[in-house]
Amino acid sequence: MVNRNIIDRLGKLRRKMESLGIDYFLIPTADYHNSEYVAPYFQTRHYFSGFSGSNGTLVVGMEEAGLWTDGRYFIQAGKELEGTGIDLYREMEEGVPTVSEWLADRMPQNGTLGFDGGCLNVRQVRNLRKKLAFKKVRFVSQYDPAEGIWTDRPALPAHPAFVLGEEYSGESTGSKLARLRKKMLQAGAQVYVESKLDNLMWLFNLRGGDVECTPVALSFGLVTMDRQVLFIQDREVTEKIRAYADSIGLELQPYESVSAFLEDPEIYRRAAARGGTADAGKAAADDDQEDCRVFFDPGSLSIRLWNAFTKGREAAGIKSRTHYDLEKRSPVEDFKAAKNETELKNIRAAYRDDSAAVCRFLYWLHKHVENGTVDSLTEYTAAEKMDSLRTEIRDFIDLSFGTISAYGPNAAMMHYSAKKDDCAKLRPEGMLLVDCGGQYLRGTTDVTRTMALGPVTEDMRRHYTLTAVGNLQLLDAVFLYGCTGRNVDILARQPLWSTFVDYKCGTGHGIGYLLGVHEGPQNIRWRFSEGMAEAVLEPGMIVSDEPGVYIEGEYGIRIETILEVVEAAKNGDGRFLCFSPLTFVPLDPALIDPAFLTPQTRGVLNRYHARVYAEIAPLLNEEERRWLREQTAAI
Repeated sequence: MVNRNIIDRLGKLRRKMESLGIDYFLIPTADYHNSEYVAPYFQTRHYFSGFSGSNGTLVVGMEEAGLWTDGRYFIQAGKELEGTGIDLYREMEEGVPTVSEWLADRMPQNGTLGFDGGCLNVRQVRNLRKKLAFKKVRFVSQYDPAEGIWTDRPALPAHPAFVLGEEYSGESTGSKLARLRKKMLQAGAQVYVESKLDNLMWLFNLRGGDVECTPVALSFGLVTMDRQVLFIQDREVTEKIRAYADSIGLELQPYESVSAFLEDPEIYRRAAARGGTADAGKAAADDDQEDCRVFFDPGSLSIRLWNAFTKGREAAGIKSRTHYDLEKRSPVEDFKAAKNETELKNIRAAYRDDSAAVCRFLYWLHKHVENGTVDSLTEYTAAEKMDSLRTEIRDFIDLSFGTISAYGPNAAMMHYSAKKDDCAKLRPEGMLLVDCGGQYLRGTTDVTRTMALGPVTEDMRRHYTLTAVGNLQLLDAVFLYGCTGRNVDILARQPLWSTFVDYKCGTGHGIGYLLGVHEGPQNIRWRFSEGMAEAVLEPGMIVSDEPGVYIEGEYGIRIETILEVVEAAKNGDGRFLCFSPLTFVPLDPALIDPAFLTPQTRGVLNRYHARVYAEIAPLLNEEERRWLREQTAAI
């Protein structure tokens, strides 16, 4: 069936491209901050393609269009692109070209590529320039493709920000800035430019409400040795925020003024005059010190802001070494990834309360199965129940993402979203997958469990048990300091790989503290693309452990337990680390086939379930405790 709505929008975009002399327009899933999840104002790719997943890149030519997305969304994208005339390109699959390869094959000689320079980062643009150099392609980055076409576009979000007290953050902004400036000094950088929202919120102990399920405020930041500046919408700034900013010496500037501010040559003259010293009174003694290196992350900073500070520094007449900018992952990424003791204490408590809410949900679901009323439920009403239980937790602020409640074939779509008027009815058979989490003043949570609603097939039990074995092997891992997620990923995949089954995503991601439910730089995955972060696992880091099986058109399974990286031992052979679970929710014994458990994983499962009962039983009522005792009985 033809999707007339999307075809009409693409037609308007193509007419706009023709008037501007643009051959192809590249539209990523991005805001001005390289965020994973973007506010409705920035969902331009969704508007022009109809694909609603959180990751994807749309390229529109005068006669053709393509959309690239990862394995989490292959099934969903295939359905949502039907009738649009947009071809689906499955990233990382054999024989599938990348966006730059596709463009290199199609762009005319001396052609023009358009994109919004606020939504493509420096690394992406450089890669495109490199791949398209032989075609001598002209880049046009000043146009927003939606302008003049998306007439009912949502407004730029703006909600009052708030201060996160040190009883939650565990460290003052002054201390965090001192750590950042120390890293700048060590690197010989005089200016630090930041656009990632979670980094800025962490650095200044602020939170907001501009991105759904992610408590951040739209903002940009600049730090030198003697000033710190936050560019933020005036509607975000309450009297408390203004007073707090004054107390820590934080300059507040209008959000929309960031480019003009970075173009001001005085910033770089002043920074260069200070040289590479933290001594506020020392100026440059000679021309050799008249340099101004900028510390920024080329994988997150937009090409628009890069152009702005490049222009400003050139106008300042800064000499010689300015091309040696420090282009690397922000040290703030590493600071916030390893949680401090206050954060960890809060997070552990939040996960106990959150796990208890999930256990109450599972008990509620169990009663419906037991009473023969499960067919009165839908995916949507099940999600509503889970969400309502989470809102009862005392410091609940928001969900950490929209709850995924997926029954049967829908669970094969990793990021499926049930809607009230478009969802499956539950039946007393098969499995329900629920992936959910919350934002609390004490931290951010994430958990997935897959439950039997009645009879299941032998394949379902086998796949569930192999998924559980991988989950438990990773949970039980001991590893030397210096390992990254790449080193331990095989523990989760090996049981499935041994049966020639794989899941098209990473095994684990980091999690923020009242920030993004997906946080870097740490992750657990075996495959890395160019520019992707790979970080050593450090004590205090939090990662998810979520292997799964996704059989298109049949069922999906995911088991997600959140783990804290902790010290294990130190001896002559080195420093050893291990994982400690934060999630305390039972696996479904009805889906466990003991024949596929190894002696090791049987022991790990029984020990984990014993701890689940010990941690959560005191938080439940008597009926719920009896149910939990049965669920956690030793296998």
